[in-house]
Amino acid sequence: MSELSPRERALVGLGAALGSNCIPCVEHHIPVARGAGLSDEEIRAALTLADTIRQVPARRVLARATELLSAPASESEPASNCSTLDKKPVEQTLDAMASTVQKMMSGCGTGAPAAASGCGPASPPKSTSGGCC
Repeated sequence: MSELSPRERALVGLGAALGSNCIPCVEHHIPVARGAGLSDEEIRAALTLADTIRQVPARRVLARATELLSAPASESEPASNCSTLDKKPVEQTLDAMASTVQKMMSGCGTGAPAAASGCGPASPPKSTSGGCC
């Protein structure tokens, strides 16, 4: 398999940034996309497509929630595949999630090689919102 071109990498980065709801990532990947030669119109089209795709699961979740609200109470009992989360206090679950994200982002913006930092092809510029991809 051949490597992706800089333009293709930039498009993937934009889609991933938008899909993960990561403002610092978007702040990083839009200038990268421009630097790879993408026009603002192409970037806008990529972001629109990524947004359309990420909304599909959200619509399905909303439809299922609405369906459950319409069902009698006995049919809307908690699903067994969420029982592990239900047994933990919310704070413990959020702390575990925050710890995981912190570990994933620990190398971002440090100048470490991209492969080591997990920040993409290069370390991102310092973000005005205090984070990075």
